[in-house]
Amino acid sequence: MAVTVDSRLLRETRRAFDGVASEYDRSNRDNSTLCEMRSRTLAAIAAHAPAGSSLLDLGCGPGGDAETLARAGYRVIAIDWSPAMVDQTRQRIARARLEDRVEVHQIGIHELDRLPPSSCDAAYSSFGPLNCVPNLAVAARLIADRVRPGGVLVASVIGRVCPWEIALYASRRDWTRLRVRFAAEFVPVPLNGGTVWTRYYSAGEFARAFAGAGFTRVSLRALGLFTPPPYMQAFAERHPALVGGLRRLEDCLGGWPGIRAWGDHFLMVLRKA
Repeated sequence: MAVTVDSRLLRETRRAFDGVASEYDRSNRDNSTLCEMRSRTLAAIAAHAPAGSSLLDLGCGPGGDAETLARAGYRVIAIDWSPAMVDQTRQRIARARLEDRVEVHQIGIHELDRLPPSSCDAAYSSFGPLNCVPNLAVAARLIADRVRPGGVLVASVIGRVCPWEIALYASRRDWTRLRVRFAAEFVPVPLNGGTVWTRYYSAGEFARAFAGAGFTRVSLRALGLFTPPPYMQAFAERHPALVGGLRRLEDCLGGWPGIRAWGDHFLMVLRKA
């Protein structure tokens, strides 16, 4: 049942990510679909923020993006609500000897006022942390206050219309599961025995929340429109040639109007005035 997120639900979400932190990076690296999606997010960051820029990593998880971007010459402030994920990131950055390029803080996106204003040239969020914030419009204002004028936000967001998921659950006649992404409020999503409270957004809903904070949409493309979603990795492994072809098709057509907001995620770039 959809409910409004409160502090209890935030704590449940944090516990769920704490519970998977030790294996999260490995499971992500073993999932080729996730890796392909991540590479497109990183490419968008590189296209809109020159190397040497200071970046705010919103929901850094185990720190894979922060390490990659630091090695590419960026300076990164990495935050996460999960203390176990923050610990994984700190260990990772220490092993890579990148402490001079990456700051790591245990801060939720809803707590961004703990960071100084105008502290970064750009911000990014990979694989849906912004789907878990209590109030997206409030989060948008907090992010806007941390990003310098002219800076961008690059966000991969879990969307509402995922054709693969609709087809999968329709074929099983699981109408309850099929409707989950279309709920108006937050819904419980299982994660290895825990619960992540998630709200799904259309691209329009997401852009409007950030428009109120002074952001204008620069670009939008689908992630996981023609290719199956990451949880269908077993299918992708059985049909690598098919999925490779679908991935190339998505790269060609994923930015087309009318379909660019569909898919497991959408990738949006917004610029602060």
